[in-house]
Amino acid sequence: MIMLECWLPALAAYALFLAWYQNWRGPLSRAEVDAFMAEAEAQDAGKNNDLDIVRAFLEKDDGREFVMLNLVRVAPGLVPDPETGTPTQGRVLMNRYSTPFIKRLILRGGHPAIVARKVGGYVDAWHVAPDPGWTIMGYMRYRSRRDMAKLAFDPRFRDIHKFKIAGTAETFSFPTQPMLTLFVGPRVWVPLTLALMAALANLAVIA
Repeated sequence: MIMLECWLPALAAYALFLAWYQNWRGPLSRAEVDAFMAEAEAQDAGKNNDLDIVRAFLEKDDGREFVMLNLVRVAPGLVPDPETGTPTQGRVLMNRYSTPFIKRLILRGGHPAIVARKVGGYVDAWHVAPDPGWTIMGYMRYRSRRDMAKLAFDPRFRDIHKFKIAGTAETFSFPTQPMLTLFVGPRVWVPLTLALMAALANLAVIA
């Protein structure tokens, strides 16, 4: 016997999950793109990024989620803290930026998909620069290009972006859209978990 009092909360929780996880606003408008790029120029973001590439990516928004590939070589040894000048490990400085950034990313429906440390040199490499000694790689899932732009140009990150720059010796990132994945993502495990909890509650009620 199905007990609605067990299943309705699960359905409500799943609806809340979809409200958070899906992009319901569609692609960026031209006015939104212009506003984001104006903010980027006001923050002098072009000093470390090619804003023409950023604009082209935003203008071609299809409204879909995407995953950003990040390759990072953490600054080796001790580097000066950008505020105090104290010698500090590069990873410590990076964490001062990445920890609040990931918190904001999660609030906007994004999350780390994969983060891994490098354990060897290039195995296959053709016509590319020598391995600079990458430290970590990460896939970050973004709900939409709008969310990426809001995070990238959020004034709250302006004061801590210096920690990312100081703690990073080399990096590059580019957006991707998965073609094949065998990992189970939140769209699968969240409803399965909710259904399992509802089923167990249902059994407990009728037992």
